[in-house]
Order: sequence, then structure tokens, then C-alpha cells
Amino acid sequence: MSRALILVDVQKDFCPGGSLATGRGDEVAGLLGAFQLSHPDQFDAVVATQDWHIDPGDHFSDNPDFIDSWPVHCVADSEGAAMHDKIRTDLIDEFFRKGQHSAAYSGFEGTAVSDDSSLSDWLQSRGITDVDIAGIATEHCVRATALDALKAGLKVRVLTGFCSAVDVPAGDAALEEMHTAGAELI
Repeated sequence: MSRALILVDVQKDFCPGGSLATGRGDEVAGLLGAFQLSHPDQFDAVVATQDWHIDPGDHFSDNPDFIDSWPVHCVADSEGAAMHDKIRTDLIDEFFRKGQHSAAYSGFEGTAVSDDSSLSDWLQSRGITDVDIAGIATEHCVRATALDALKAGLKVRVLTGFCSAVDVPAGDAALEEMHTAGAELI
């Protein structure tokens, strides 16, 4: 068994003060930063996903429906697209950016900053069989990343206390969906 930690979209725009903030974003970022420091040898790799929008088309809207369209957020190279200050970026092995020119929710839709490899290929090349997933937002990008990890044949644990939902009931429903699909909730 070889385990990776996947930090999903713990970016400033998804935290209080950001353009698409979740209620627990700052709290989750702080907990994850502390977790990184207190569990340095628990993972064989640590990766982070980032929304990284250049021109995502109708994913951005002045009148968002919050289902398929959203306010402007995580524009490439902006302060809002940066990882939260509490996340220890020096302890992250690779960053996977997604959504440059279209909507993308799963980290498995992203590519590595260092070499454009997919998250699936990157994990496979390192012999990763198990992943722990945490981050923002539970019912959107965490959900999509966990479901795609399961489809890729990985054993998935979702660190529920380290996730922040846009809408708590929707986040709870997403956790139930991930569990039903085969993810372990811890």
C-alpha cells in the first residue's frame, strides 16, 4: 500500500473574503495546514488541486445559477487562485490545475504544473494505491475528485472533518454519495 493526500482547491477564493467563499474554508485550511505538519510521514505523496481559470466560458456568469455557472473565481495567477496561507505549499509534491478553458470539478481533470501529466498518471507512476481526500467544496470538487479516484481503482478515504461545503445539506448528501460509491468516510 502506498498512500497520497489530495488537498482539493484550498484556495483563497473559496474561503471567507473570497469571491465564492465556503463557511468553513478558513477553518479547514488551518486544520489541513496543521495536519500536514503533524503527519509528515503518513503519506508517500501530497498533492493539491487548484481551480485555475483562464477563459472558462459560461462557467463564469454575472447572473450565476450556482449549479453550472458561478461568479468569477480562481482566475489564473490571481490572489484568489492562490492556496490559502495556512496550507504548507512547501510540503506539497505537485500541484494539479484544472478548468483553464472550461468547467472542471475533479482533480483528475487537471494537469501537473511540472510536466502536464494527469493526476491519475502521476499517482500511478509513484505506485499510489490509496488516497485520502480533503478540501473545498465538499459537494462539488471534493465529490468529483473522490468519485474519479474510485473510478481509477484507488482506495479512497474522505477526511470529512477537513472538508467545507457551500451548502451543508448538499455537502452531507455528497458525502453519502461518495460512501455509497465505495469511499470510506473518516
